[in-house]
Amino acid sequence: MRTLSAMRVLVVEDEPRMASVIRRSLVTVGIVADVAARGEDAVSMATAVEYDAIVLDVMLPGISGFETCRKLRAKRVWSPVLMLTARDAVRDRVAGLDSGADDYLVKPFALAELHARLRSLYRRGRLERPAVLESGDLRLDPASREVHRAGFPIELSAKEFALLDMLMRHPGEVISREALLEHAWDLAYEARSNVVDVYIRRLREKVDRPFGRETIETVRGAGYRLRAPRA
Repeated sequence: MRTLSAMRVLVVEDEPRMASVIRRSLVTVGIVADVAARGEDAVSMATAVEYDAIVLDVMLPGISGFETCRKLRAKRVWSPVLMLTARDAVRDRVAGLDSGADDYLVKPFALAELHARLRSLYRRGRLERPAVLESGDLRLDPASREVHRAGFPIELSAKEFALLDMLMRHPGEVISREALLEHAWDLAYEARSNVVDVYIRRLREKVDRPFGRETIETVRGAGYRLRAPRA
C-alpha cells in the first residue's frame, strides 16, 4: 500500500512566497517537496528524479508551463502534472491538458484542495504513455504530437489530435460522441450539438481521404470506431 508520506513532489513556481507556502504545506502533511523556479530547471530535475507528481505554474520566466509540460512528455517523463493557472479561461485549461497535463487548479486556491488533487493523482500512479500509437500505416506520437500516414506528416489541430488519440487508444471499440466530447473539450463546453461530427469530418479529410482509406467508421446511433487494420 502506497502511503502519502512516501510521496515526492516537484513544485515549479517562480514566485518565492507562493513556492514557499506550497512547499511548507506539503511538508506539513509528510510529502517530500523540491522547488524549481524555471521550466528549464524543472525539466532537468524531473529527468534526474522520479517524482510522484509535479505542481507546475503556467506563468514562468523563460519557457512557459505549457512548454515545460510538453518538454517533460517529450523526454518520457510521465509523472502526473497538476497545472496552476491564474487565468480562469477555458482555452487556457484546454491548452494545459493538451500539452500533457493531468489536472489543473485555478489561482487563488485552497491548500486543502491542492492536497486533495495531489492525493487523487497519486492514487492513479505514474501511468506510462505509449511512445507511439500505431494502426496500420497510421502513426500518432503523443509526446511530440506528430501524426504520420504512410510516412507522410499530417498537420492536425489540437481538437483533431485529441479525437484521433482517443480513437487510436481504443482500436476496434465504439467510442460514443459524449466520450469523445469529454476527452477533447472542457467539461464546461456547452456547444454540444454536432461539434464532434464536424471535427470527425475534418479528421477524415486529413487522415483518410488523401490516402484512399476509410479508417474512421461511423456506428449509427452509437458513435465512432477506428477500424482495425487487416492482418
